[in-house]
Amino acid sequence: MTKRDTPDLANQAVPLTQEVTQAMSGFLREFKGFQDVVKVKFKQTEERMTMLDRKTNRAVRPHLAAASTEQAPHQKAFCGYIRTGDDSALRGLMPESKALSTTVNSDGGYLVDPQTSETVKSVLQSTASIRAVATVVSVEGTSFDVLIDHSDTGAGWATETDPTVESGTPVIDRITIALHELSALPKASQRLLDDSAFDIEGWLAGRIADKFSRAEAAAFLTGDGIDKPTGILTHPTVENGSWSWGSLGYVASGEDGGIGDGDAIIDLVYALGAQYRANASFVMNSKTAGLVRKLKDADGRFLWSDGLAAGEPARLLGYPVLIAEDMPDATTDSLSLAFGDFAAGYTIAERPDLRVLRDPFSAKPHVLFYATKRVGGDVSDFAAIKLLKFGLS
Repeated sequence: MTKRDTPDLANQAVPLTQEVTQAMSGFLREFKGFQDVVKVKFKQTEERMTMLDRKTNRAVRPHLAAASTEQAPHQKAFCGYIRTGDDSALRGLMPESKALSTTVNSDGGYLVDPQTSETVKSVLQSTASIRAVATVVSVEGTSFDVLIDHSDTGAGWATETDPTVESGTPVIDRITIALHELSALPKASQRLLDDSAFDIEGWLAGRIADKFSRAEAAAFLTGDGIDKPTGILTHPTVENGSWSWGSLGYVASGEDGGIGDGDAIIDLVYALGAQYRANASFVMNSKTAGLVRKLKDADGRFLWSDGLAAGEPARLLGYPVLIAEDMPDATTDSLSLAFGDFAAGYTIAERPDLRVLRDPFSAKPHVLFYATKRVGGDVSDFAAIKLLKFGLS
């Protein structure tokens, strides 16, 4: 091979380097263009999301604002009325609550703001009262009727050709529960009301709830029905073997003023119909509970057992125990222990509104707050409650 035929490698490498450089330059230009397209797409997507958020906020915020401020004006106006007696803000809200007939003070005072009203309601429900186990209904009228069917619908077996015997006419009994006015009259000094650091709503709710709960608890057990609810223990009582509708059956403990060996409590449980025992509970005061929790069965085991968790009621023979201090103490022939399905046996009817009237004149320099609500109660099923009589018979 001559020198002329030898390949010029250096001259061949130059075009190859140029091709690689051009290819890389083209790739970088295309990649930069791709980046620009992606950025544009991201920006467009972000703008669309922002517009959607604004539309959503415009649609939702008025509803949220209405929900959050629905109670705020009433609460603020009511607080101003309580502190200073200025009812102009409450008068402006009257169209929203015109059904309450509270146009002016003399018509019955002003409706308590929802927050305070709920506070009183929750305290009443948590107190040791028959309210905790009874049926509670809200009514708008002045009374509440409970209809009781005493008849048993006839039924029988029949063939295709046998004639069907007509059932008897049902016997319906009507129990009318009248609503009575329950009132409380807490007072505070004007200096205390002028102190903005003082929680006037919480104080007022606490005082009203304390007065109402104590009055209710006593009336639901021993009320005579005159301007107050009719209590459970006010109704006639007879020995359970002679029980009839309109009276409450009792089981004697067999010991004068005492409870004996506890067998009477077992008799009391099974004196109640099986349809009521599933939802039944015991009711007694603390002194009676002190006697009952000492009782043991034949194997030395206590009949009483404390709740396994905090806030859980104690149990007697497996049934929950409600400690109601207005039950009578265990004395001769006292009816100090009740057992039954109180949700079926006792009904409490109440109006949902709570009114407060401010009186700065009657007890100067103090300001009185006249709080009222309407509530009633009575036995609605005489078969659902049984009593233990601490006596020989």
